[in-house]
Amino acid sequence: MKKKVIAAVAAASIGMAVICTAANAAKQYSVSELRGLNEALIGGASLTEGQDLNNDGKVNVFDLVEMRKSFVNTGDFIETTVPATEENVRYIGRNCVKDNVPWLVQSGAAVEFVVNDAKSAEITILGDENINSEDRYKPRYAVIVDDEIVVDELMSVKSKTVELFSGTEPRTARIKVIHLSEANNGTVGVSGIKVNSDCTVPVSPTEKKDMTIEFIGDSITCGYGVEGKSNGEQFSTGTENFMKSYAYLTAEKLGADYSAVSYSGYGVVSGYTTGEKNTDSLVPKNYAIVGQQFGYDTPWDFESHKSNVIVINLGTNDSSYTSTDVETRGPEYQEKYVEFLKQIRTLNPDSYIICTFGTMGGETLYPYLEKAVDEFVSDTGDTKITCYQCATQSASDGYGCDWHPSAVTQQKSAAVLADKICQVTGKYSDQIGLNVAANVEFSLSTDPDSKVSIYPYFNEYDRSFWMNVMTTGASAEDAEGIASGVDLRKGGKYRVTFDCAAASGMTFPVIIRSSDKSAVYFSSTIECTGNTTSFSEEFTCDETDRNADFVLQVGTASGNVAIQKLNIEKIG
Repeated sequence: MKKKVIAAVAAASIGMAVICTAANAAKQYSVSELRGLNEALIGGASLTEGQDLNNDGKVNVFDLVEMRKSFVNTGDFIETTVPATEENVRYIGRNCVKDNVPWLVQSGAAVEFVVNDAKSAEITILGDENINSEDRYKPRYAVIVDDEIVVDELMSVKSKTVELFSGTEPRTARIKVIHLSEANNGTVGVSGIKVNSDCTVPVSPTEKKDMTIEFIGDSITCGYGVEGKSNGEQFSTGTENFMKSYAYLTAEKLGADYSAVSYSGYGVVSGYTTGEKNTDSLVPKNYAIVGQQFGYDTPWDFESHKSNVIVINLGTNDSSYTSTDVETRGPEYQEKYVEFLKQIRTLNPDSYIICTFGTMGGETLYPYLEKAVDEFVSDTGDTKITCYQCATQSASDGYGCDWHPSAVTQQKSAAVLADKICQVTGKYSDQIGLNVAANVEFSLSTDPDSKVSIYPYFNEYDRSFWMNVMTTGASAEDAEGIASGVDLRKGGKYRVTFDCAAASGMTFPVIIRSSDKSAVYFSSTIECTGNTTSFSEEFTCDETDRNADFVLQVGTASGNVAIQKLNIEKIG
């Protein structure tokens, strides 16, 4: 056989969405064969002799075109019911297939597909025994057509038909059915897809994305209570929405596929408890199966579902156990965490691992997570692992049910995590949504030639910086409260917000500048109205400065002055 070569034509320009043509071909090819050839042409798989479809001694874009010719419009619109098998739809997340029906088990588990050139389409959704639960515990799901949610409801019947679209003109549409609540409260199944189409391939899978992220977590990952109105509202699946969790938002921001393993109340050494250790609610013993519920507790195929990045967000429920005696129980958590890391690495030998928690507190336990990561690295020599502590949620961002993170908090967590993933994978981070002042260090600078006298105090609990002015200076520049380490990028648009606690009538210059004072990127003033005054302004930075200073000039102040809730968010 002649040596197969790839022509210098970009195969990716053909695309993966099946678009029917009016051509005819001698042979019908499957969608998987089409996808396989495309993958080979862009270097993701090996070329084979059988892919030289036009027998010209080369495997190139013209063979892809030849294969595409088999996906034809017949001109006759026929009503067909297509099963939701992997030949026809793409499975996302952890689901369990029974009799050609994928049951969407874990949070965010979904099927996604394209309906090609159809005048109408509908899908059948199935419920399991949890349809008999109280309304607050029934599984929640959504159906999305071309990014528009057409159904968002609790599953309360054994079977339901959902119309996707209908009309007189043929339409090609992208469909997604997603489980919004969590595995603890049941699943939904996806049965037949009925279409009225003249395309020989009326339903086809969407394309796989370049990156896959696995999220291992608890109620925070599930999106528990994210749509609740207040912390006083109790849990219900109607307020749990994985699409508003940091996990889903992170994957969306990075254009990545995702998979989740998350159970409310679960931990590493102990699930949520008000006293004794809770060993019934542990994620590690359920990690290697699809779901812990009877009927879905089948082994998960890690070889077929490889993840580029694995994010572990566990420790919040453990801290309900360790907080009463962290010096004794913290090492227990550390030991079990190391064991879990080794289990994860065995099943995912090539993945980057990012460990985190802290959104709902647990500050005393987090150091033991760091120790666990250090111990794991020391034991194994593994370098593809890192950790960071989540910022604790703030009352100003609101709360979901039972003190769980609000939608705003989940969005902020996603911005931070997306940036961390970019750091470990070498992917470009746009920093949008990131507080580039999150890790600043506060200090006080005074002019030694002035008479100003100020006593500074940093409150670690809420990261506020207090300046008690004993003697006033002659000018505002005589004393400056400085937050160092602001990470600015050229062309970035930023929103600066903070609260200033000071006496009514005091006015202070607000500046963002280079640490050597040679460049000023932003300047304004804040006039205090007594107690706490909020500041919010936007600016565009004309330079990159990875270590800029935020400055509040307080040389003419009297009494106490505080910088609180400093946030410099990149918004564009």
